[in-house]
Formats: sequence, structure tokens, C-alpha cells
Amino acid sequence: MKIKPIPTFASEEEEQEFWSDHDATAFIDFSEAKPALMPNLRPTLKRVSIRLPESLLESIRVLAHKRDVPYQSLMKMLLAEGIERELYTQKGQ
Repeated sequence: MKIKPIPTFASEEEEQEFWSDHDATAFIDFSEAKPALMPNLRPTLKRVSIRLPESLLESIRVLAHKRDVPYQSLMKMLLAEGIERELYTQKGQ
């Protein structure tokens, strides 16, 4: 298969439009591709404010202490687990 040259784009929007309609396999030889390790990538974080009852926050801090993790990290883990469980349950219905 002959690889086509990637066109030059005037803007990022033009490039996005192009790739939304074209398959990259016609422009890139993936047979020479190698896995890339990117250990320093971090997800983009957004700060949020949430009001919690003091008793709930204290319970979270106790659990976090027992697990030896920061309480905010534990909150993120519990939230992610709950969302995953909800999404999985809805798919199975």
C-alpha cells in the first residue's frame, strides 16, 4: 500500500476536520510503529468544591488513615469505583 503525504494545514480546525473524514492508515506506515512509554503523563485535573457533612468527612479521613492514603485520594478512588459500578449496572439492565 502506498502511503499518501500528509497535507499542510492552515489551522488546527482545518486539521481536525481533515482527520475526522480520513483514515490515518492511508497516511502513516504503522508497520514500523513501536510502543511508546510516557510515564510522566498525568490526567488533566479540575478543582471542584463540594460541601460534605463533617461526620462524612471525618469517616473518610479515618478510612484514609487506615489505608495509609491521603483522604482526597481516597475520595477520588471511592468516587471512581461508584461511578464505574453505576455504569456497569446500567449496561447490564
